[in-house]
Amino acid sequence: MRYRSDEEDSGRWDGFAFRDGDIVISTRSKSGTTWMQMICALLIFRTPLLPAKLSTLSPWLDWLVVPRDDVWAALDQQQHRRFIKTHTPLDGVPLDPRATYIVVARHPLEMAVSMFHQSRNLDRARIAELTGNPASTYEPPPITEALLAWIDRDVSPAEAMDSLPGVMWHLIDAWQRAAATDNVLLVHYADLSADLDSEMRRIASRLHIDVPEDVWPALVDAARFSRMRDRAAELAPDPAGILKDTRAFFRRGSSGSGRELLTDEDFAHYLDRASELAPSDLLAWLHR
Repeated sequence: MRYRSDEEDSGRWDGFAFRDGDIVISTRSKSGTTWMQMICALLIFRTPLLPAKLSTLSPWLDWLVVPRDDVWAALDQQQHRRFIKTHTPLDGVPLDPRATYIVVARHPLEMAVSMFHQSRNLDRARIAELTGNPASTYEPPPITEALLAWIDRDVSPAEAMDSLPGVMWHLIDAWQRAAATDNVLLVHYADLSADLDSEMRRIASRLHIDVPEDVWPALVDAARFSRMRDRAAELAPDPAGILKDTRAFFRRGSSGSGRELLTDEDFAHYLDRASELAPSDLLAWLHR
């Protein structure tokens, strides 16, 4: 399937030349993309001192802001193990047996709240300038109102990938593939928050990366949310200057922000809505 928006086009993957060991990080917006990119960078380079900005080391291939040929050329020149960012579900990305695909899942309510705040941190005029599209004049409503509208929005996943149907479509596809193949790995944002050391070790094992034991503490510390916020200018995904404030990109990084905004009745409605869109085993894992 091809996924397109004003800023993304999964068709840019067509014909991409994979290499042995490539890593594709496939997530929904504000679901742990940059966190997983940082973890992969730390495991690959085995040092918190990265050789370049994170967005240079791990480019976003689908992003229309940077010409496709420039992204492909940069990836072709990389000598280290490549780890590539995408927000495209796996049914829109070429699945190559030489690559490992990591899909990060986050509680959808938390993702939606984080996305709301992120929308206020974007320089819409700069994005329009870079993509050639008219500048958006959209002003989001109050956050609780926006969250309730997001829960109820009925739209095709391909039309709105960050909608609730889009989130569930992305995760259902990954859930099924992870059960059927060894080169798709599901990671839960809450597990990264609860036990970062163990999750990083699990990821390293699946990527067949050996890290000396004496190096581990420094790598885990560098991957902590607070440490990443301190390095926002280096780590925030902003190679084209579309963020108003790079530190604000790393806003909170904790759990519960969505539930805090909803009444018990509204939360029950969200659960009913989610149950219409995804199987119970996935939801049990996702909502825990």
